[in-house]
Amino acid sequence: MGKGLAPVASVGLSPQEYLTLLELSKAIASHRNVPDLFHDIACRLKNLFNFQYLAVVLHDGDQNVMRLHILETCEPTSWQTPSEIPIEGSVAGFVWENQQPLIIRDLAEETRFPFAQAMRDRSARSLCVMPLTTARQRLGVLSLWSDKVGAYEQLDLEFAQLVAAQIAVAMENVFSFAEVQAAHQQLTRERDQLRLLLDVGNAVVSTLDLRELLSTVSACLRRVMSHEYASLALYDSDRNTLQIHALDFEGVSGFLQEGLTMPVEDAPSGLALMKRETMLMTRAEIEKIDSEFVRGALSEGFQSGCFLPLIAHGRPLGVLVVASASHATFPQADADLLQPVANQIAVAVENVLGFTQIVDLANKLTEEKLYLEEEIRTEHNFTEIVGDSEALKRVLKEVETVAATDATVLICGETGTGKELIARALHDLSSRRERTLVRVNCGAIPTGLLESEMFGHEKGAFTGAIERRIGRFELANRGTIFLDEVEDIPLELQPKLLRVLQEQEFERLGSSRTIKVDVRVVAATNINLAEMVAEKRFRNDLFYRLNVVPITLPPLRERPEDIPLLVNFFAQKYTQRMRKPIDRIPTETMAALIGYSWPGNIRELQNLVERAVTLSRGSVLDVPIAELKQPGKLSADFNGASTLEAVEREHILRVLQDSHWVIGGPAGAAARLGLKRTTLNNRIRKLGITRPSA
Repeated sequence: MGKGLAPVASVGLSPQEYLTLLELSKAIASHRNVPDLFHDIACRLKNLFNFQYLAVVLHDGDQNVMRLHILETCEPTSWQTPSEIPIEGSVAGFVWENQQPLIIRDLAEETRFPFAQAMRDRSARSLCVMPLTTARQRLGVLSLWSDKVGAYEQLDLEFAQLVAAQIAVAMENVFSFAEVQAAHQQLTRERDQLRLLLDVGNAVVSTLDLRELLSTVSACLRRVMSHEYASLALYDSDRNTLQIHALDFEGVSGFLQEGLTMPVEDAPSGLALMKRETMLMTRAEIEKIDSEFVRGALSEGFQSGCFLPLIAHGRPLGVLVVASASHATFPQADADLLQPVANQIAVAVENVLGFTQIVDLANKLTEEKLYLEEEIRTEHNFTEIVGDSEALKRVLKEVETVAATDATVLICGETGTGKELIARALHDLSSRRERTLVRVNCGAIPTGLLESEMFGHEKGAFTGAIERRIGRFELANRGTIFLDEVEDIPLELQPKLLRVLQEQEFERLGSSRTIKVDVRVVAATNINLAEMVAEKRFRNDLFYRLNVVPITLPPLRERPEDIPLLVNFFAQKYTQRMRKPIDRIPTETMAALIGYSWPGNIRELQNLVERAVTLSRGSVLDVPIAELKQPGKLSADFNGASTLEAVEREHILRVLQDSHWVIGGPAGAAARLGLKRTTLNNRIRKLGITRPSA
């Protein structure tokens, strides 16, 4: 027996010792965690054994070291010893390996165990160490330390070993209970996770609404984790931004709202998206991102957050964000649970985006079909440009040059000069000719409906919006849009049109989603837009943006040599349609037509020829020249001293009188002159025509 080892005696147990073991068993049976168990045991053993500290050192099989788990007295102590003790060179390791109790009479004389120095430094002088072993395993050792030399020389070691055996069984039971409890918790968590994934999966396949999806997911998450905030932000690759499309949060400051857009580099969710990995961030880490968005978000009181990028088939779609106002650090276990949820949401987002694209395409094709059918039903003024005058040739040369570009064109000219035909020529000669030319008559659409007509609207955007509508700009994507009578666009709508011209983007009424388009704009007007700008009835920045390439069409009176060609063209067109055998136009009739000033230009000429073909009874075109030549009124052989403006004024006055000053309607002055109602009103104001008092 080596120095410092006390002899071990085997003696019978006294009734008091048996009673103590019984009480110890009762105490052991009442505890389910190790700290409470050993604090109770320490207090009970204090009257049996002389010790200053009671320690339990357990074997760590993974690291193959002895680990100090419990250090207890009946009184609180601040003494903390190293939690990890090597097997080699330590008393605990020696007893655990040899499975024999060890008593050291005087630590000051003990030299076999280098790691005993730590106990000497804490005034420990004698030591009793017993193995903690059950029928199933070797758990570790129980150590009794005293500040007195030889404190355990008279120790009843047989009784002490029985106590250690009781303690070993108690520990095994506690550990088994903890393992069972941990297994139960793990099974419960796995069950909750599976239920969560099932619920999320059901939500994914049952809805195409992102708000409804996030609301369902967030409600499911609250059953298994604590959080105050959840949001779904979608990524816009063209603008490199994230926009909140769905939100489940009762905000404090109200900063975070659906529709809020942020640059990717300004948000924690953007960092997660760029790195394509889940990020857990504390408030302090989030504060390092210096941006207005972060300052606004932190004003809501968040302490930690989990940011999960939504990736589908290698394509970044957006970010799922779950944040907490109570956890300083977002739990890793919750983040692990969120990852499969994020994967399912990524599939849902991809489905929603795909479905939206399909619906939008279907709506666009439907709108395009209806539009084209409407265009087919509409009788155009003429199907090709007719004329051989130098004035017309100059215009056509400009058209040919400009058509090859995507420059915005402003077509100017009096009413009836063929502005729409020039717009069609610009489109047909461009690289966009395989796509749609969409026409918007800004003067014919009520002001309140013009924005919806041009940019579309979402269901419920306003009273009567019972379904989503694709606007004309969206319909014209990759094609050309022709804005006729652009001067009639109201001032409040002009900034939105300017944005489309500059940025090629807009939002439908009732939507916060930005739509990108590739549209060439051709505008037309029959009045002086510069004058409207000076009168502050038209925005100057919009005027300059429309007037990139101006093309001015000459009035028919400036190209009289084209009148015979046009008369013959229209006569042939209507005789074929009406199946009339007209084959001759009298010379005097043609001379009268050439000499007329045509305030309504080609449209007025076309209407006159159509009426002539309709009324002609034989093979000679019978043109009602009397309508152009009346004494005291308008004459084709007008006095050279008369100005064109005076002649036009006289003609309009006569037609107004004949129509009893009714401007609109099929029998009104505008229809008789071959003018649009808005155009005639503009001419009346410009010429200073007023209705005589009764």
